[in-house]
Amino acid sequence: MPPIDQRNKLDEVPFSYTLGKNQRVAIQYFGKTVTHLGEGDSVKFLKRMEAVTQLQEDVQLKEAQLIMAKFTGNFKRGNER
Repeated sequence: MPPIDQRNKLDEVPFSYTLGKNQRVAIQYFGKTVTHLGEGDSVKFLKRMEAVTQLQEDVQLKEAQLIMAKFTGNFKRGNER
């Protein structure tokens, strides 16, 4: 099975998230909001991010970026400007 991040795009740390009202999560890609998670998905997301904090620091950042990328879905198709 090939590595998930073959081009090392997640090393650039493109994703971030903010926690809003009622524990709702907004995920940003290079500072621009790309998705808002509903209540159920927000709970799942926060549990996974909490589990990541128990990993080693070097693995922690990449794993957190991968989780955020997966929760955003397939939003990049190559024709965005």
